[in-house]
Formats: sequence, C-alpha cells, structure tokens
Amino acid sequence: MTGLMAGTAAIENFPGTALHPGEPAYDQARAVFNGMIDRRPAVILRCMTTDDVVAAVQYATGAGLPLTVYGGGHSVTGSAVADGAVCVDLRGLSGVAVDPSARSVQAGGGLTWGELDAATQEHGLAVTGGRVSSTGVGGLALGSGSGWLERALGFTCDNLLAAEVVTAAGVRVTASAGENPDLFWALRGGGGNFGIVTRFTLRLHPVGPLVYGGMLMYPAAGAAEVLRTWRDFMATAPDALGAGLAFITAPPADFVPEPVRGHPVLGVVVCWSGPVEEGADALAPLLAAAPPAVTMVQPMPYTAVQQLLDPANPHGMQNYWSGDFFQTLPDEAIDVLVGLATQPASPLTQVIVVPSGGALGRVDADATAFGDRGAQFNLHYLGMWADPADSAANIASIQALRTAMKPWATGQVYLNFLGDEGQARIEDGFGPQKYARLREIKKVWDPTNVFCHNQNIPPAP
Repeated sequence: MTGLMAGTAAIENFPGTALHPGEPAYDQARAVFNGMIDRRPAVILRCMTTDDVVAAVQYATGAGLPLTVYGGGHSVTGSAVADGAVCVDLRGLSGVAVDPSARSVQAGGGLTWGELDAATQEHGLAVTGGRVSSTGVGGLALGSGSGWLERALGFTCDNLLAAEVVTAAGVRVTASAGENPDLFWALRGGGGNFGIVTRFTLRLHPVGPLVYGGMLMYPAAGAAEVLRTWRDFMATAPDALGAGLAFITAPPADFVPEPVRGHPVLGVVVCWSGPVEEGADALAPLLAAAPPAVTMVQPMPYTAVQQLLDPANPHGMQNYWSGDFFQTLPDEAIDVLVGLATQPASPLTQVIVVPSGGALGRVDADATAFGDRGAQFNLHYLGMWADPADSAANIASIQALRTAMKPWATGQVYLNFLGDEGQARIEDGFGPQKYARLREIKKVWDPTNVFCHNQNIPPAP
C-alpha cells in the first residue's frame, strides 16, 4: 500500500506518528516562530529516531511529495513547513549526551539551544549557540552558528566534529573530516541543503557555569556617540568579550527608569567568557568612555545570558528580517543607522550589531562553506510586530533601513539572518567560488533538489 492509510494516522513503513489536517495536534505542530507563516503540510511525520527520518524521506520521495524539515522552526522564512508537503518533524530527536573527558556533546537534530546549554553547563562546558534559547541547534549550526561566544570559540560550525545525515536517497551516512569530507565541508555553513542531520557531534570548551554578563542601556539621544565608542572599543577587545549592540524599545520593567519605558534606547549585551573576576576590568574602558544610564552586568549563569533576549523574541509575532556584513562602520554609516534604527515602526523591532574578529578570523576562509569571515560587523535587521494589518509599514521600514545602509555593506550576508530575498542574495552570501563548489556537492548528494525548502542551493547542471 502506498500513501496515507485512511483513518489510521499512519504511513506504511513509518514507525513514528503521523499528523494529518483536522487532527487535534496538527495545528499546533505546524506553527512556527514567525507568525506570518500559515502553511498546511499534507502530513507531519513526527520522528523519534534516525530510522524514522529514513522512513519519512523514503515515503516523501517515493510518493513524489515535497519535503520540509522541522528542527526548531525559527527560520524567518518558515521553511519548516510548506503547503501540501511532507513535514519531517525532528523535535522528538532531542537526545543530548555530554562526554566531559572528551569535551564533546552529541546533540539530536531536534534539540534547542536551551536544552543543549542546560546539559553542557552541568559540566562547565559550552559551545557557541543561539542568542534565543528556543532556537534549534540544527538550523543554527548548519547556517554557521553565530552567538555570544563566537569571538572566543568560533561559530558553531567551526566546532562541528561529525554529523549523522539522512540523504535525499533515504540513506544514513556520517560526515566528518575523515568520512565524506566534501559533505562535511558543505554542512558547515551551507544550510539544510544536503541532507537531514539527525545527530551533531560538537566540540565543547570550558565556559561557566558563571560568566560576567548582562546588559547596558543608553538613551537614544546619545546613540551615535555610544556606537562610535563601542565600535572602537571592540576593535581591540579581548576575544573572551562577546558583545552585541541593539537598538530596542525600553520594556516596561522595574529596572528601566519610568520616563524611558516604551521609548527607543540602545542596549549592549555583554558576555565575558574568561575568568569571571577579570570581566569587570575588561569592560571598564567602555564604561569609562561611555557611561550607561542603566548597568545590569554582573556574574551570572551562562544559561541566564543565553536567555536574556528570550522575552524580546516571543513565539508567534509577525517577523520580517534581513541582514548584511560590513567591513567597517564609518561615522557616516553610524549616523544613517542611528537616524533610522531609533525610529522603529514597531516597539518589538530590533536592529542588532554584532562584532566579528577573534576566533572567527583565525579559521581559514576556505575551511568551511560559510561565506565572509573578514567582515568586522554583522547587522541583523529584525522587524517584529503583533498585528498582521501593520505588515506593509513594518516591512517597508526594514527594507528602507537595509537600502540606506547598502553603500557600506560587503554584499555578503549571514544565512540565518536572511529572509526571502531571492536567489541572488543567497549566491552573494557565499561568493561565486564557494557557491559553485556547493552546487557541485549538491549534485552528488541531492541531485533532484529534494531539500529545496531552505535558503536553497540548486544542484549544478
């Protein structure tokens, strides 16, 4: 028998659980982080093992149905679901096994960063992970993996030791430096184009359980001068100082002075991953040069730093994102950025400036598929709002900001910040040589482009 078995919520040869339209859990299972996305898969195949994933891929390809992969569901494009597709749901593959002596962790393909951080921090270990704890390990790692620890430890993909992959042919393989090395290269930054990773083996590093971290807050009126000071400070800051500067709207919280609540402010997130007692000294030059209005930096659990942005990124809001790399941020660019970013169309909108350097630049440019290690800044234009009726104004606002900053951008982009902006932007993200190599690898591992619901790399002809 081929296809769905009527009335049984099962598929022949699929040992997991299948959810169909109309069933009680279906609508909750198809929901993704971005509330703009409302798509109805033909079936959602909930997988608990790699064998389940193999069966799901074989079913979808055998039935000639499109296929999507649901890891964390955080992609702004909503690529985890598609109308009429088979959704291979990895959220049941949430196993995590830490080997403290080897300083490594095996993480299931459906694990979130909050779950991984909790397990590794039991041993005082960590790897660069997502800045929102509900982000999926898989999508972040395959898109390269930016996080607070990247200047000290490199991207997530720089710490990938091996991956268990289910290919488009429905075959389980291992990718590592010594086994299927071309596939291994492509997985480190090439996104979900080459197979479904059911298990990641990641290198861990001593971090925490306490770090020196938190947030500084500045009034919007002085944002340009603070950004210039922060830019110059980060140029020589130690690798252990992870930081990000964000244009946000001050929340109605007790720690925020009442006159500022609900108004644009500048926030600086700090994560010092070196010895906790050295964190204050490392940050002191910035505080002296640009005294903040509110200081909330102190020794705290690394897991708490990893959750600092969770309240500002609730599930189900309307989201429109874009991003760009910048080799530098000259004063003129800062003036343009501040002028627009301090007038957001929505109080939920955030514009995040992430400094590069450190360990990121010490990895050979050709070692991974990731495109641009030379840029000094990574900007994330994160439009977020509650009411779908406000979509046009919010999207236009983000597009106007990115257009205004384009004269200083390198032309490349961090894949995980990129919205649905067309094939040319994906190509630009890798550069012509890497993109051509990725297409050749795609031709080997997915010649019919089964894995196309992503920032897609089509196979070479």
